[in-house]
This record gives sequence, C-alpha cells and structure tokens, in this order.
Amino acid sequence: MDTNSAKLLIVDDDEFGRSVTSRLLQKEGYSDFDMAENGSIALKKIRENDYDAIMLDVEMPELDGFGVLEELQKDMRLRDIPVIMISGVDETASVIRCIELGASDYLHKPIDPVLFRARLGSSIEKKRLQDQQRVYISQLREEKNRADQLLNIILPEVVANELKSMGRVPSRSYRNVSILFCDIVNFTAYCDSHSAENVVDGLQNLFKSFEKITDEHGLEKIKTIGDAFMVSGGLMLANSDPLKSAIACGLDMIKSAATNVPEWQVRVGINQGDVIAGIVGHYKYQFDIWGDTVNTAARMAKIANVNSLALPIKAWMSVQDSCDARSMGQVEVKGKGKLEVVEVYDLR
Repeated sequence: MDTNSAKLLIVDDDEFGRSVTSRLLQKEGYSDFDMAENGSIALKKIRENDYDAIMLDVEMPELDGFGVLEELQKDMRLRDIPVIMISGVDETASVIRCIELGASDYLHKPIDPVLFRARLGSSIEKKRLQDQQRVYISQLREEKNRADQLLNIILPEVVANELKSMGRVPSRSYRNVSILFCDIVNFTAYCDSHSAENVVDGLQNLFKSFEKITDEHGLEKIKTIGDAFMVSGGLMLANSDPLKSAIACGLDMIKSAATNVPEWQVRVGINQGDVIAGIVGHYKYQFDIWGDTVNTAARMAKIANVNSLALPIKAWMSVQDSCDARSMGQVEVKGKGKLEVVEVYDLR
C-alpha cells in the first residue's frame, strides 16, 4: 500500500489543533482523512470506516483519548489500528498510560514535522504488514479447511481426525464387523448404451441416496469400486448390532435403487466377522479393509438374486429371530467351494 493513499482520522477538540494536523498531512501528501472533535464522534467514525492510522488528542470533552483507547481495545477488529497520541500534556504518567492502553506512539504539541512524518509513516507501514499477515493467516485457514474437507471425503471421519491429530493411523484388527457390498446389475451394458454424462449423473444420484441411507443406519461408507458400493458396520463407529443395521441398510438400498432415476436393479451381499483396516498409499491416501469377511461379502453380492440380499447362513443365524428369510441352498462360491446361503427379504 502506498502510504500516501492511507485513510486517516484526526481527533482533536481544538479546531486549531485539527487544522495544524491536517496541514501537516497535506504537506506530506496525505489527502484521505476525516476529522472528529471528540472521542464519541471518533468512535462512531472508526466503527464505520477502515482507518490505517488515528491521530488522537488526550484531553477532550465527552470522551477523552484514554477512553477512546479503552474502547478500541475491547474490539478485536479495531484494537490493531495504530493510534498516535498528540497532546500538549508533557507528563511521563500520561505517556505511559497511553502506551499501556495500546497507543503506538506519542507526540507532544507543538508537533515536530520531522518526527510526525517518521512516526506516522512507521505506524502506517506497521498496519500494512499486520493487514498482510491477517490476509495470509486467513488464506492458510481456508487452505487447511479445504484440505480437511478433502481428507474427510477420502477417509472416514474418525480415521481422518486420527490422521490429523497423530500424523498416522496404525493398522488394526477389528472383530465382528459387518461388511456390505451393493452391485448394480448389468451396469456395463448400461454404460455401452448411454452417454458418459448420463452414466455419471445416474451413479451420482444413486450413490448420494446410498450415502444418506448408510448414515441413517449408523454405518460407514468405505469406498466405491466401479459400480459397487462398500459399507462397514461396527468398524469405526459404535453400533450395538452392526449386522442387523447392515441388513436394514441393504434392504433400503434395494428400495432406493428401484425408485431412482434411472431405475436400477442391484444385488446386495453381506457378511460379518474379523477384518484388518488401515491406510495405504503415499501420495494418495486410501482407507481400506481386508480379510476373508470382506471377500465373502463381495462374493455374496455376486450370487444374490436381482434386487435381493444374500449372506452366509453362519452370519444369518445371529439375526434369524429378527428377519424373514429363505434358504438359497448350497451355492458354489468362488474361492470358498459350496456355502449355504440365505436370502433376507424383510426385517421384523
């Protein structure tokens, strides 16, 4: 900022004093300044304008210079404005009190033009640097907020918070975690017969509804893999019955897909058991979970009937009193051989 373009305020109850200060400003090339004849008027102007420096008399009626300084210190927005006290009072106690109340400098009347130029220029430069620092800090906060938002999109909230506070997230084993996969039926054929925009918009609408359903059931979205939507229960968020919540979530996803635009058909697979979870990647973080529980849940989604939910009978037995289901019999599962699978169609 060009110092001569600074916006200034002269506060003095003496008209002659205001005139002397204004002439000094004009001589130094300053043209943008206001004047006030007492502290009360000065405060009103200060709150309505953005001043780069204030020249303030000490002894004034209504509200003196000390009172103005006290009011400025109460307001975080105003307390950093440089204030140069200008007074005929040549007492050390008065100078000390002004400095203690936040004044940046003190000049005695009659004003020495050389000192006035130097101290006003210094005060304005200080204000300029403070403003730059404030803008820089604000930009840093904005960047941090954007980074935090991006991290919360990439990672589950609990994991993101741990990464931000500790700088790392240790890999861990978790017991009795429910895993859900929801796959779109004939998605590849849909891609081949529709525009890229239609495909992406359709997926966006569907996955947006899935995210809402996931949150409503106290579960966590882990990731999307192509047209598959992966969810966990009882991993990072506490859940008293993660398997029942996953089944309720899966049934709601099937209903949502059927009412979506475009209308989708899906298959849902669920399993429950132990998993390993952690963050992989150096330049691109990816939170993921691994283990036989995950693999089996993915296989269940592949063998489920259209618009149906399948899970191994071993998992179903823990919730059999809470849901209506029918046996799919012994089903050949890739990498598992034959498993007895149950199709759940309602919760009680």
